Amino acid sequence: MSDTHETPAKPDWRSTVFLPKTDFPMKAGLPAKEPGILAKWQADGAYQQLRAARAGREKYILHDGPPYANGDIHIGHALNHILKDMVVRTQTLLGKDAPYVPGWDCHGLPIEWKVEEQYRKKKLDKDQVPLVEFRAECRAYAQHWVDVQREQLKRLGIGGDWDKPYLTMDPEAEGTIVAELMKFAESGQLYRGAKPVMWSPVEKTALAEAEIEYEDVTSTQIDVAFEIVESPVPELVGAYAVIWTTTPWTIPVNQAIAYGPEVEYYVSEYAGKRYLLANMLGAEFDKRWLAAEHPRSEWTKKPGDDISWNGTGSDLAGTIARHPMHHLGGFFAKPRPFLPGEFVTTDTGTGLVHMAPDHGEDDFALCKANGIEPVFAVEGDGKYRADWAWLGGQGSVINTKFNAPDGQICADLREAGALLAASDFKHSYPHSWRSKARVIYRCTPQWFIGMDMPLSAEHCESFAEQRWDNEGGSIQGAGPTLRHLATQAIAATRFVPEKGRNRIGSMVADRPDWVISRQRAWGVPIALFVKRGTNAPLLDPAVNARIVAAVKAGGVDAWSDERAQEYLGADYVADDYERVTDILDVWFDSGCTHAFVLESARWPDLQWPADLYLEGSDQHRGWFQSSLMESCGTRGRAPYDAVLTHGFTMDAKGMKMSKSLGNTINPIDLMRDYGADILRLWALSVDFTEDHRIGKEILAGVADQYRKLRNTFRYLLGALEGFEPGERVAVEDMPELERYMLSLLAELDGKLRAAVADYDFNSYTRLLGEFANNDLSAFYFDIRKDSLYCDVNAETGVQTDKRRAYRTVLDAIFEAMVRWAAPVLVFTAEEVWGTRWPDAESVHLAEWPEIGDRLDGAIAKRWGELRATRMIVNEAIEPMRRAKEIGSSLEVEVDYPGDAGQVDLSELFIVSTVRQGLSTALRKTTNHKCGRCWRHLPEVTEDGDLCGRCEGVVHAA
Repeated sequence: MSDTHETPAKPDWRSTVFLPKTDFPMKAGLPAKEPGILAKWQADGAYQQLRAARAGREKYILHDGPPYANGDIHIGHALNHILKDMVVRTQTLLGKDAPYVPGWDCHGLPIEWKVEEQYRKKKLDKDQVPLVEFRAECRAYAQHWVDVQREQLKRLGIGGDWDKPYLTMDPEAEGTIVAELMKFAESGQLYRGAKPVMWSPVEKTALAEAEIEYEDVTSTQIDVAFEIVESPVPELVGAYAVIWTTTPWTIPVNQAIAYGPEVEYYVSEYAGKRYLLANMLGAEFDKRWLAAEHPRSEWTKKPGDDISWNGTGSDLAGTIARHPMHHLGGFFAKPRPFLPGEFVTTDTGTGLVHMAPDHGEDDFALCKANGIEPVFAVEGDGKYRADWAWLGGQGSVINTKFNAPDGQICADLREAGALLAASDFKHSYPHSWRSKARVIYRCTPQWFIGMDMPLSAEHCESFAEQRWDNEGGSIQGAGPTLRHLATQAIAATRFVPEKGRNRIGSMVADRPDWVISRQRAWGVPIALFVKRGTNAPLLDPAVNARIVAAVKAGGVDAWSDERAQEYLGADYVADDYERVTDILDVWFDSGCTHAFVLESARWPDLQWPADLYLEGSDQHRGWFQSSLMESCGTRGRAPYDAVLTHGFTMDAKGMKMSKSLGNTINPIDLMRDYGADILRLWALSVDFTEDHRIGKEILAGVADQYRKLRNTFRYLLGALEGFEPGERVAVEDMPELERYMLSLLAELDGKLRAAVADYDFNSYTRLLGEFANNDLSAFYFDIRKDSLYCDVNAETGVQTDKRRAYRTVLDAIFEAMVRWAAPVLVFTAEEVWGTRWPDAESVHLAEWPEIGDRLDGAIAKRWGELRATRMIVNEAIEPMRRAKEIGSSLEVEVDYPGDAGQVDLSELFIVSTVRQGLSTALRKTTNHKCGRCWRHLPEVTEDGDLCGRCEGVVHAA
């Protein structure tokens, strides 16, 4: 028998420690998990449940601006709808009834072009297809993309009435749009007139300003000489007025020359001829003259040396020139008068502006004021009329055949001796944002809504609210103009960010009359009859009522020649009236959505006006403005109380996304790779009020942010395992640390409420992340994990009051954090909520947590200082850890000079012991390690033995 005595093994205390347990996985697996959650919401009727739960509550209405039903969603769609969903969900969380009805814009040229493209591939002529059949194909095309986009947006976690969206192509909507148009007609705001409008020769239709984008192009700049044949100033007769233009194609329809009344002019000799131009622009003309390489044998003097006359623009009144092509006779032989134009400047050119009233707003207005009418020489395809004496029937005016320095127009002008200089000129030029083709100003008969026509008193009396001041008139006399009403409405609207007010305000202040007619097939008709030989629409309420009823019943196809007499009734003869065949600008369609959605019995949960419109900043000139104009003209105020705008998404380098650059980001791919919640977290983390970025590295950072939030929820779920209401501890009985955390929770509650009120979602998500990472994981959880693990008898469940207080606070934090995170991480919050309460209703039915008034300034101040000291101690411990002097902070003793009151500093610093000292000092402890809680304490006599706290817990009855 051996005399050797073996040292008995220390007991394994792991089974006596509470280790958090949860089924909530650390790995999210969002791409696979989210579709299942989405399917459950659909099966449970989650949206309908929410409507029932909030019935009778205060309303909050975000009206959805309709995306266009053409193609898959892009990253801009994703950002836009996530923001809208965040607004709706946060307002719902606050207890409001916030229904969301999504919608689509279904009419318009892009869809029509796509259908025409299918015809072209089959070598068919669209014009040979019956109109009803063509529209049916447009409708089917739009419906296809509505269905596709609907599923893509649902996959983003956007909650709404997806089974009953609004579509501008629904017959009820089309009929309401017609009814809204008739309100403008009946109030005298609608008129038909010939004015220059933005016209696409490629698409053969007028375009709205919102359909225009500007790109740099290289055009031909020319200087052209118009011989002066009459003038009150004898020195001018026989001289040549020099005009400068970047649109040579407009020279054939020149009818006058404009001068600035206050501009100073002079006549100077060049190569034996005398030329009239502005003093301030002579040097620029000299450069162009010299660049034109005039043969030196033509020069009798250097350009500009011989000045034979000086004067001001006012001296030019009564002067007459002749067109360079006057030898063609007819139109070209007519005199070209000099007219005073306040718009003439000396910024560029020659100070003399050639006037083509067919192709410019200033030109049209000045010529009309002087009895000069447009000649309508350019057809809808951009070609001059076949019977036009010069250039008739030739190629499009936007073709280089006309406009190049050696093109047809320049060649003819050169031959006539009128072309002084021609060269390339780079500048910004308007294009159709659909076809990307250049547009022109073209004078055509169109339908307009007047911006400066006083509304009738009778019409104003129908407004529910009067929002104009005396400056805008009153209903006792002439009513306010649409421009004034819109300006007043802008002043009464909240804009987020505030700079949106000035942006839309300046646009409204300067915009011309609204041209609402288009010359296409797929859209809502301008369903009016016009007495032949006039431009006045028939304003018979009975006729209009029949038209509206028919369109609401049968859609746009109800507006046809075959039914004209039916609508006109017995009092009118169809042959005496023209049935207008133009369709409405799609911006008028979308501008009416407030009427056929917010005021419709189909969606009784909605109400007018909306609390908020939310779209990209480009909609200041688009939907925001068309809705403003339509509503002010029919109701006297905006259809919204607030407008929120977001910027555009750039790539990681800050460059605009473009397919040609290969830098586009597809949200569908992102959801497949990352999951929708990551995409949502990105959208709600950026400063969306400005242009912002997305890329792989940015998304990797967002994924890390998500992982930290997910781990916070995982910890909470594990720490609260088995928590029962009976464990709760009253706030006044809690340790000060718990009361501090409740104070922080109350402070966060206030900040989050303010962020919701300000639509500051960037701050909202940042505050959640900072609280989870800094206040919880790095601080509270770190300090209290010892109590969570060790202050309970794993066998009997008996726990200390401190641990009960900790779990009480964790429960409050869980309730708040999951609800606050739900509008951001819609799928993850549902997963977290369901993990703790598998049989509970959806987290999205829950309301904003009741935090109570738990702010405690004194505690917050004291603990703020303690946390600063904790950080200093942690920083001092780190070198000891790196030098491998210690393996854990629990092996460190600290001398601390301050007074912490009742706070256990060793627990706060997570060290062995803290002693009162003259200054802060750290050393490795000589205390032994408790075998259960691993703290190094004086009372532990040997490594592995139990400290007094653990001894009491393990052996508790």
